[in-house]
Amino acid sequence: MAIASTSTLIFSCAKPDLRPFPSHFRSSSSPSPSPLTSQFRIPSLTHDPLSLSGLIGTGLVAATFMAGGPDSTAMAAVDSLQLSEPANALSLPTWAVHVSSVVEWITAMALVWKYGERKGYESWKGLSWGMVPLLGGALCACTWHFFYNAESLEVLVALQGALTVIGNITLCIAAFRINKSASKMETSEEP
Repeated sequence: MAIASTSTLIFSCAKPDLRPFPSHFRSSSSPSPSPLTSQFRIPSLTHDPLSLSGLIGTGLVAATFMAGGPDSTAMAAVDSLQLSEPANALSLPTWAVHVSSVVEWITAMALVWKYGERKGYESWKGLSWGMVPLLGGALCACTWHFFYNAESLEVLVALQGALTVIGNITLCIAAFRINKSASKMETSEEP
């Protein structure tokens, strides 16, 4: 799921073409178009070759690993690449989910920050800062798994839990600040 949403985000960043359709393309026999949908060209995902290839590739990879099961040819190929790893090692699809989740979180932080900058909402930048402890927790988890859940690194598990609690609190505070700032703006706009 995380892989698909990351590739969709990366490959579907085409800007809509908001130029009006020429009038000679509209047929007189067709019903009158609604003003919001037919006056502008908004390309769909399937009209952009890069987006379409990204979605198809992601779907094929996901289908190969999910539908085949552990005894499939694809999993046998992946298993043949593995060296001697302990029994608690994460599988390749599980690593893909871990890494793509971290990448998605970083992307979300950057997008929230850009939104705050472009619109001039400082409280939205605070939301981006509030996401940092949860990113730290995710990096703790990935580090612990990278070293095969070593007992000497169990402090990372406690640190991940603490960062998760702190991150939830900071996100709650950031959401409160956004709500407070939005209600302040609404009251200042009323006559």
